[in-house]
Amino acid sequence: MSIFTEIEEERIANAIAEAEKATSGEIRIALDKYCEGDAYEKAIQYFSEMDMDKTRLHNGVLIYMAYEDHKFAIVGDKGINKVVPPNFWETTKVAMKAHFSAGNLADGIIAGVLLAGEELAKFFPYQGDDINELSNEIVYLNKP
Repeated sequence: MSIFTEIEEERIANAIAEAEKATSGEIRIALDKYCEGDAYEKAIQYFSEMDMDKTRLHNGVLIYMAYEDHKFAIVGDKGINKVVPPNFWETTKVAMKAHFSAGNLADGIIAGVLLAGEELAKFFPYQGDDINELSNEIVYLNKP
């Protein structure tokens, strides 16, 4: 069962597709119901399990959320982490959290996607031979 409506899921997938039009980077969303322990550590685990560390330029970004526990994290691969400003992921989280606090989960995810996409485009612009290496669909990690 999704925490998003069909329209919200479509808006999120469209935001990912739009962000990826300007970059060779890959952005994915992974949702858990609960997260025992640290959300960042869990996000790193899923980053690897979802093969996000296997992109050609190591420029994948995972936005992970455990919605019942109100936890989330953003993980960037080594290629992007080498070039973004040191506080970039934290400022992105602040922008997302503002939407989450207002009860707008989909808008928060979309804000994170678009900010990540803008930053990816600066350092990893779209290439003519670029292919979409990873799905833009939300990954539900704990399906019933």
